[in-house]
Amino acid sequence: MSKNDEKVLLEINNLSKFFSAKTSFLSKKKSYVKAVDRVSFTINKGETLGLVGESGCGKTTTGRTIIKLYEPTTGEIIYNGVDLAKLSQKEMLPYRRKIQMIFQDPYASLDPRMTVGDIIGESIDIHKLMKGNDRTERIRSLLSKVGLNRDHINRYPHEFSGGQRQRIGIARALAVEPECIICDEPISALDVSIQAQVVNMLEDLQNDMGLTYLFIAHDLSMVKHISNRIGVMYLGRMVELGESNELYSHPLHPYTQALLSAIPIPDPDESAAKKRIVLEGEIPSPIDPPPGCRFRGRCRYAKPICSEVDPELKEISKDHLVACHLY
Repeated sequence: MSKNDEKVLLEINNLSKFFSAKTSFLSKKKSYVKAVDRVSFTINKGETLGLVGESGCGKTTTGRTIIKLYEPTTGEIIYNGVDLAKLSQKEMLPYRRKIQMIFQDPYASLDPRMTVGDIIGESIDIHKLMKGNDRTERIRSLLSKVGLNRDHINRYPHEFSGGQRQRIGIARALAVEPECIICDEPISALDVSIQAQVVNMLEDLQNDMGLTYLFIAHDLSMVKHISNRIGVMYLGRMVELGESNELYSHPLHPYTQALLSAIPIPDPDESAAKKRIVLEGEIPSPIDPPPGCRFRGRCRYAKPICSEVDPELKEISKDHLVACHLY
C-alpha cells in the first residue's frame, strides 16, 4: 500500500444512477432501478479505497458512473476540483486519460480481432501521444512492465491464459499514464494461484507510478490486504466507511459484521470456534426499496425508527463512518 498523501484527488458527492425499468403494458407509472443512490466518499491521492458488498449492491455501477461509462442521474464527481458530471463527452476526453479502468472479465473486455499491440495502442492513438517506433516501443515496454514478453505484441487475446489477458488489460489502462485507476473486480475471474500475483503487481505499479486506486471486489481478505480504507455498500447505499484495519477490527454496521463473519479461516479449530452471522430474510428490490433503512428486513437489531428514517452516513470515531440508527 502506498502512503496516503492526504490530498483529495476524487470526491464523490450524493452520486446516484437510476436505470429505467420495464413496467407492465397497463401501468403508466415509470419505475427505476436505483442501482446507486446518494453515495458519497473521497479518495486521496496515492491511496487505495476498497469497495465491497454483495452482488447487485451497486459497486460496479458506481465505478462505471465515476468514469462516465454511465451518465450519472444526480450528484457530483469532482476530480482535482472539476465536476466531471457536468462535462460533455468531448470535454471528458482529457479526463479519460487521467482515469482509466480495469474490467472484471479479461476476455470480454479485449477485442478478439485486434492484436495485443493494437489493443494497448488504441488509447495512445486516441489521445495522440506518440506514433511510429516510439509508439511500438511504448507498447513493448508496457508488456514488459506487466510481466509479459515484449514479443507478444503481435499475438491475439485467445492465445493467452486468463491471468495473461488481465495483464494485457492492465497494460492498456497504463498506456496513457493515468493518475487514477478503477479496478472492477480485477481478480475475481482468475485462478486463486494467479490472484496474488496480479494484486502484488498492482501494488508495485502503484508504488512506482504514484497511482490511486478504487478497488472493487468480493474477496474481503484481499481487499484488506491492498486497501488503505474500505467502503461497504448495500442495495445502492454506502453503509460503512473506514480505515482498513479499524473496519476489520471493529465493524459497526450489522451488515459489515455479517460479511466479515463469513471470511473463511484456514485453521480448523479457529474456524469451528468462530461465530458465523447468518442473515435471514430477502434482499429488497432496488426498484422499490423499503422506507427507512434498506437493511432492516435482515437486521437482528432493527428498531421502529429503522422503518421510518433512512440513516445518514455519519462519523462515529475518527475517520470511521456508519449509516445505522444503533449509533
